[in-house]
Amino acid sequence: MAVQRRPTGTHHGDLRNALEEAALALVGERGPHGFTLAEACRRAGVSVSAPYKHFSDREALLASLALKGYEEQRRRYRTALAAHADPVEQLAAFATAYVRFAAEERALFDITFLAGLDKSRHPELAAAGGVLHDDLMPVTSRVAPDPDEAFELLVQVAAAAHGLALFQQQDMLPGPWNTPSSVEDQAARAARALAGRTTREPRRPA
Repeated sequence: MAVQRRPTGTHHGDLRNALEEAALALVGERGPHGFTLAEACRRAGVSVSAPYKHFSDREALLASLALKGYEEQRRRYRTALAAHADPVEQLAAFATAYVRFAAEERALFDITFLAGLDKSRHPELAAAGGVLHDDLMPVTSRVAPDPDEAFELLVQVAAAAHGLALFQQQDMLPGPWNTPSSVEDQAARAARALAGRTTREPRRPA
């Protein structure tokens, strides 16, 4: 009679996903710098040698998750832009989607923006960020036809949304200002104000 081996609980085909899910859970608990690859293995229930089939080290595992973060952002931002025809309202919707992503996908947000990943080592991350830029520049270009002004507007709107997302995470906004709906409203208003200022103020010569 053949002896049957006991299942390990994680099939080879699921190993990559199991490690990513374990790392995502650990980031949610400790932040992007608060765990080791060995801990991710233990959380996933696999041996410490298992990750090297898919990831050369901890940073490679985080980079894979950061790429998923960019993909999820793109999905959300494209949906937000498609809901409006007016470019100013599209920017407001983008800013709203930005802070909502940060609140709803905290671990992915932290990995994507706070893990300190080396994009020269992981060029796919720079490429994914470039895709977001390419999706949004046509919107800001409708508000500010000059390419430099359009880029500045995109940076300003994204920076305002990013700052508000971090303020909310760190409870830096007082009381009712720190609720998800309030932060989303603030991000939308900031985007509208920045777009309005861009259309009113001529660009200063460099």
